[in-house]
Amino acid sequence: MTELPALSGKVALVTGASRGIGYGVAEALVARGDRVCITGRGEDALKEAVEQLGADRVIGVAGKAHDPEHQAAAVARTMEAFGRVDYLVNNAGTNPVFGPIADLDLDVARKVFETNVVSALGFAQRTWHAWQKDNGGAIVNIASVAGLSASPFIGAYGVSKAAMINLTQQLAHEFAPKVRVNAIAPAVVKTKFAQALYEGREEEAAAAYPLARLGVPADIGGTAAFLTSEQSDWITGQTLVVDGGIFLNAGVG
Repeated sequence: MTELPALSGKVALVTGASRGIGYGVAEALVARGDRVCITGRGEDALKEAVEQLGADRVIGVAGKAHDPEHQAAAVARTMEAFGRVDYLVNNAGTNPVFGPIADLDLDVARKVFETNVVSALGFAQRTWHAWQKDNGGAIVNIASVAGLSASPFIGAYGVSKAAMINLTQQLAHEFAPKVRVNAIAPAVVKTKFAQALYEGREEEAAAAYPLARLGVPADIGGTAAFLTSEQSDWITGQTLVVDGGIFLNAGVG
């Protein structure tokens, strides 16, 4: 096992981190010396992630991101275990349906917004009152390039991510100067969550990207580590697009 660096003294809470992008973010933060609380719906997957990341520096709290009781428990457990919560990374999200938004079941739309937007606000409110209001810190919201333009077949998801981007700006304005709030907008990252977008056609999907590959969780983890570091101390209210250059192709026939 690779020897971990000395503790940084900082603590992060990363939602939806038992796998995929959230796990990649947690991994990057642990690698620089942070202690981390991760959340996820599945007890077993969460326990496995904690063991892989290092149970001496990582704890897990299982639950559904949109459940206020889970939000309260995750923040309380982080404070109990580590005494602080400097960074919040809102990664938990859902996209349960593919198809035209004109035919979208409104109950599904509500579920998407509850998980992707309202839960992020709930976690932000709780970390703010528990620690950040008096001590400072940073919040990173995982948005998507789907929130920056029309997104055929994943319309509800795209609209929710557009709301996440605006939520980032609202929080950045209200939480300044104590807390910096930024968002990351990834393109397709190779995770189980996004599998339907590239499975069986990864080479074809990657060919559309100027950097000739899809993203991996470590790409987003490194970006989140930057946005919660001293190197980004004068950055707030921004959405950093991490897309392998795919937006460079916009408008090109």
